[in-house]
Parts: sequence; structure tokens; C-alpha cells
Amino acid sequence: MAPFVETDETIQSEELVAPQAAPWKYEIVYPAVLGMGYIHLAAIYGLYLAVTAAQWYTLVFSAFTAVAAGIGLTAGAHRLWSHRAYKAKPPLQILLMIMQSIAFQYSALTWAKLHRTHHRYSDTDADPHNATRGFFFSHMGYLMVKSHPEFRKRVKLMDFSDLYSNQILMLQHKYTILFCFTFCLLLPTVIPVYLWGESLSVAWHVSMLRYVYNMHTTFLVNSVAHMFGSGTYDKSIKPTQNVFVSLLIFGEGFHNYHHVFPWDYRTAELGNNWLNPTKLFIDFFAWVGWAYDLKTVSDDVISARAERTGDGTNSWGFKTKSS
Repeated sequence: MAPFVETDETIQSEELVAPQAAPWKYEIVYPAVLGMGYIHLAAIYGLYLAVTAAQWYTLVFSAFTAVAAGIGLTAGAHRLWSHRAYKAKPPLQILLMIMQSIAFQYSALTWAKLHRTHHRYSDTDADPHNATRGFFFSHMGYLMVKSHPEFRKRVKLMDFSDLYSNQILMLQHKYTILFCFTFCLLLPTVIPVYLWGESLSVAWHVSMLRYVYNMHTTFLVNSVAHMFGSGTYDKSIKPTQNVFVSLLIFGEGFHNYHHVFPWDYRTAELGNNWLNPTKLFIDFFAWVGWAYDLKTVSDDVISARAERTGDGTNSWGFKTKSS
């Protein structure tokens, strides 16, 4: 079914009645709880095996796939498809689609739909991981309960026509389980076993460890970066500047900036290159010619917004000279 296309009247009426957090009875999805339980137990055992039994080839390979999965999310599902902060030619889109499949966090299309809805209705009942419901809910609890009725209502009003018209995204979306199982679980398990003789148990459980690590680093943006840090650019919203999160998730922790300027492909003021490997990845492919039309915000606009609505601190939490 074709998505509903927003009009100015629709957007205005939605924003006037933006849903706020209200009492809500959680409906637990028990298969999701069991699944979460298994992968976390498997990851704990994988950590033990990584320390006691895994070959160093396996550990290096797992680290490489973790980075690939993270960049697939940050450069692909997030900055390219959710926010259209830059454009990518088909070869780069295919590469990012495969890398996002390693993360196994829905299809990139579904990920982008959820994320756009999160931005439109941030920290309200229509936000799929509403931070006003507490740390655990916004971090991972939302995956184990049925989504809020307000979210199910509002997501149908969003315009996702660009996502549905993208043949690469639609291919992955149609065969989500095949793509994600193959690139997230099957190949990362089979490759160590057949190429350097790792045991099947070690290969599988270290893959589970990498998978859970990628999940939690992503979740930190929804939880920690909505609760702890500074409101450098807009002190009236919950998203914050959190350097710790940026260290773990390739530059995604400058979250107050990102919610104020979501179209900036850097997701951080001045790029913050040394904390922003995703920007460097996109810059490299811009140099190659596969990425283009990179969107940024001018320094003057950034400074003016910080002065007008910010809290008088910079990204490191220190007071600015003018405050």
C-alpha cells in the first residue's frame, strides 16, 4: 500500500496535537523477550570464549564485521536513507545495504521509517523508543512490547515514498531475513570455521557477542544520548551532546546537534573528525565519486542557534566565552 503523502495542513495539524507521554499498559511480546534473552546469554558465553578459546584471527574478523555493521547503520540507514544528508551512487548503496544487513536491525527501509518517526515525534508517545518512559524502555525495552497505538497511528501519516521507490532498499526489505541472516550470522560463523579452522561453537558465540555489541552501541543513542549530556544547541529538547556515545558509535553521540540540524551529513559541529569515523567514510567515497551532494550547516548558523536556544556550553560541557 502506498504511504500517505503529507501536506502542509497535515503537518501543521499533527504538530499542534503532538502526543505526549501518558499512562500506557505495556503488552509484552514474549517471543521477543525470549529472543533477547538467548542472544544476551550467547553473547556472555561468546565473551568468555573470546578470552579463553578464540583464535586471534576470529577476534580481528569479528572486530572488522562490527565496524562494517556500525558504518552500515550510521552512514547508510541513518545519514543516507533516514535523513538524505547526502546522495550515493548505486555501488555505494549496495555496499551500505550489505553492511547494514550485518547489523541485523530490521531492513534499512524499516530502520529509516522508525528513525524518521522518532525525529518527528521525539520523546512523545509516537516516538518508538520514547526516552520519557525511562532508560530501559528507550534502550531496549521498546523492542519487547507492542508499540504504542499513537506510534502506529502517526507512522501511517509519514511520507516514505523515497524509500519505497528505491529498488536497492526494496530488494533488501523483501528478503530481510535472507540478507540479514546471511550477512549477520551465517557468513561470520562459516568464514572462521572454513578459512582458519575455528570451532563452530566459538565462531557462533563470538558472532553473537559482536551482534549484541552492535545492538547496544546503537541503543545508547536512544537512551544515554537522550538523558545525559549538554543541550548545546537547544536546551528545550532531551537529546544531548555525549562524547562517550560518539566514541562507541562512530560520531553519533553529538545528538543535540543532530536533532537541531538532522540534514547535516556530519551529525556534529565542524565534523569532529577524530570522533566521527562515519564522516571520514562518507568523505572518502565523496572523493571516489560514489557520494555527492553532501549537506552541511554553516558555522554562522550553528553559532547563532547555540546562542539563541542553547544552554551556554560547548560539546565538551564547558561554558562558552559569551555565556
